[in-house]
Amino acid sequence: MADLISYRDAVAEGIAREMRRDPTVVCLGEDIGAAEGVFKTTVGLYKEFGPQRIWDTPISEQAIVGAAMGAAMTGMRPVAEIMFSDFLACCWDYLANEIPKARYMTGGQVTVPLVVRTANGGGLGFGAQHSQAVENWALTVPGLKIVAPSTPADVIGLMAAAIRSDDPVVFFEHKALLAGSGPRPPEGHLIELGEAAVVREGTDVTVVALASTVPMSLKAADQLAGEGISVEVIDLRCLIPLDMRTVLRSLERTSRLVVVEENPYQGGWGGTVVSVVADEGFELLDAPIKRVAGANVPLPFADSLEAEVIPTVDKVTEAIRRLSAY
Repeated sequence: MADLISYRDAVAEGIAREMRRDPTVVCLGEDIGAAEGVFKTTVGLYKEFGPQRIWDTPISEQAIVGAAMGAAMTGMRPVAEIMFSDFLACCWDYLANEIPKARYMTGGQVTVPLVVRTANGGGLGFGAQHSQAVENWALTVPGLKIVAPSTPADVIGLMAAAIRSDDPVVFFEHKALLAGSGPRPPEGHLIELGEAAVVREGTDVTVVALASTVPMSLKAADQLAGEGISVEVIDLRCLIPLDMRTVLRSLERTSRLVVVEENPYQGGWGGTVVSVVADEGFELLDAPIKRVAGANVPLPFADSLEAEVIPTVDKVTEAIRRLSAY
């Protein structure tokens, strides 16, 4: 039987592997030490590495990210946790104005090799201030790398690459995926940033997805296979670097594209993907491009209402079905 690991345990495992490999890696954030994280994504780290390398902080996102920036500029590789991705707004000056620009403004004399990890996304009924998918916020800031894994193995492989990166990385862990599990990758598992994965091959429609919308799209593809519709599913894994080569190669086979994102339709990352396809791959298309995205409203607390706002398997299935019939 395969050795399985949960998505939440993969976060702690990915960090631990890098901390064992590199003594300059430290972690900081609220309740990540003895309490082992509000989402239990730092279990075992404090026990193994102690207070010298696992730093519990006050409830101040500015303090967490500011301290991480200073540590990174002076030779460490900090991994800073912002408990909910919505709270990135509280430290936005550091994340948008300071951290991604230091290397450029010093002509490469100062690097800021840090990871800001955060729990992202909806689907759990946490309400409007704790459920947003905000990858598109970071996407507007040149100088940040953006990672959003969908499987435990990708969490570990991408965490390794993120921590080793000399550029700052925002690492989005999706709350709705934390309880899921998958194969535990071998020691040394590393996934280069900016390499999308074709997680299901197909010939009729290409679906581009990220984080929670990957398993959602795979379920839709399974349902549609019974109707004779062959769906190819691409997991972008990263938004910066963005692997559009894999998307365009897929469209050479399928000629139809659906993008599934939890970001609001207005300003979501899918708009960037679509614009690149329209610019560089228009001749590959035999049908209009479809985007399944979040609605432009604050996220409701009630489960039934939240499902009306964010993507669902049924919404993805219907979009693919309509496009395949075009």
